[in-house]
Parts: sequence; C-alpha cells; structure tokens
Amino acid sequence: MSEPMNDPVTDLEPSTSPRFMEIATFMRAAHVADPAGLDIAMAGVPYDGGVSNRPGARHGPREIRNQSSFCRRIHHVTRIDPFALTRVADVGDVPFMNAHIPDRAMDEIEAFYATIHAAGAVPLTAGGDHSITYPIFRAIGAERPVGMVHIDAHTDTWDEWQGSKFNHGAPFRRAVEAGVLDPKRTVQIGIRGAQNFADGWEFSAEHGMRVIFMEEFAEIGVDAVIAEARRVVGDGPTYISFDVDGLDPVYAPGTGTPEIGGITTLEAQALLRGLRGLNLVGGDVVEVAPPFDPSGNTALVGASIMYEILCLLAESIDARRATDG
Repeated sequence: MSEPMNDPVTDLEPSTSPRFMEIATFMRAAHVADPAGLDIAMAGVPYDGGVSNRPGARHGPREIRNQSSFCRRIHHVTRIDPFALTRVADVGDVPFMNAHIPDRAMDEIEAFYATIHAAGAVPLTAGGDHSITYPIFRAIGAERPVGMVHIDAHTDTWDEWQGSKFNHGAPFRRAVEAGVLDPKRTVQIGIRGAQNFADGWEFSAEHGMRVIFMEEFAEIGVDAVIAEARRVVGDGPTYISFDVDGLDPVYAPGTGTPEIGGITTLEAQALLRGLRGLNLVGGDVVEVAPPFDPSGNTALVGASIMYEILCLLAESIDARRATDG
C-alpha cells in the first residue's frame, strides 16, 4: 500500500521555518495553484493601471508577501488562529496578459476571482490599486450584491478619468452600476481631503452610502464608528476593503494618493477587531506602493492589516460552517 500524499495546506506549520527562508508567500502559508478545497484563498493583484498620479502599487503584493513573514499565527487579542480554523493558502497572482489595457485587465481579474469563487473559497487580496476591487465584486457579487466596510481617504465613487472608467477613483461607482455592490449596505470610513469636483461625494450620498468623514470619526470615536458600520451592513454578505491611504501618511507614506489627518494604525486595528461576527465574504488591502517607502514600513502595515482581515474571515467562515451543520 502506498503512503498517503502530504497535504501542502494542512501539513504546513507556518511558524516553524525561519522567516528568511523559502519563497515568500502571504503569512508563510502554502502556495497552491488550485483553490479547490480552500476556505480562504490569498491572492495578489499586481496592477496599478488605474492610478491617477503616482504609480507603484503593482509592486504591493510582492513586498506585502515579504513583510508578512513577520506575522505570526495566533492573534494576541482575540486568540484566533486562522490556520487552525480554516484551510488557507496563497494562490499566487492574477496572471495578466493585458495589464496595459484597463478593460481587458478588469476581465482578467474577474476571471481569476470567478475561479476562486466557484471553488467555494473566500478571497483575501493584496493590491494593486483600488480599481481591482470592482472586478473582484463582479466575480463574487454576481448572484447577490455584497455590502462593504470601506476604509479610505476617498469615496472612490467618481466617474471616468482621462477617458478611462476603470481608474482607482471609480471602482465603487462601477460596482453600484453593475449591481454587484449594495450601496445601502455600504459604509465609507475616514473620508477626507479636498477635491476638484464634488460628484464622488454626491454619488455616495445620493445612492445611500453611509459616509463617515474623518472629522466625524475623530468626534464620535472608534467604538461609535464600529457600531454604525455594523448597523449599516447588517447580517448580509459583507466585504472589507482597506485602502492604506485611509491611514495618516505618517503610518503609511508608501501610497499613491496620501492625505494627512488620517486614521492611526491603532485605530485601524481596533476598528477591524470591532467587525467580528459579521457575515464576511472577502477582503482586500490596496494601494501599497513600495517605491515611495524604502523602509518597508507601509508594506508591513499592509501585511498586518491583511492579517487582521484574515482572522475576521476565518472566524466568519467557521461560524457559518457551525450554523450549516
């Protein structure tokens, strides 16, 4: 009788190997090509064809993988071990063939995530600029539009820019138009910064999105923001999208569109931990642009935020599994 084959997901002990060894993967998880059998598929989208000013987010996934070697298994507050609760692996990057043609790039992202969704896995993504979230929604929200907790300095509900509808200021306008994002179950947190046009703010308000500008965040505090976010998204399927420019640039200078006066990393951690128990169906961390932060700190912040979301997703999946019997 032949010996049973090793399972590259369940047999991996991420904390046993020295952090400087092996090919870098998200959280030192196994790298697999096929998402079948996974609960959570971590993936990279090395694309910044939607940026309006400073490029560099295409390098985000690679450096987030590198910095995620600092992440350990067990969350020190919640005591969640996402690798014990769920089958987690790194499924690699979207294999672009048309990265310089925005509409085709969107299709390639959608196709990659449709495969993940069809396999029954929940996606956790490192971007890339924020335009990537729209095709992810097209893949996971086709049967039912998702709600969203969106942390960002910008609403990203503007329209086309320089002739392209697929820019990083427009993903959530596109997602609402496509019927894959429920605007009435969307909360946008940390919004700030002057704009040349008000149509993004107006689109969010007119379509029922709850916009929490940074001034309101500072006035009411993290706990009240958590309560409001939970009220807005309710118990329906919800996605977490975290743009690192939602943080103050003293914590995340390596990003394309920094805005001063933002959220601290401590507030961000508290905010995410306050989302435990939501019905979560995916998440992303976007707009990490390593060329603008040679210290690597912004990528470390991105990896740490990604770990927080990983814990939330794992707990949510485990709770659904228990309910389903």
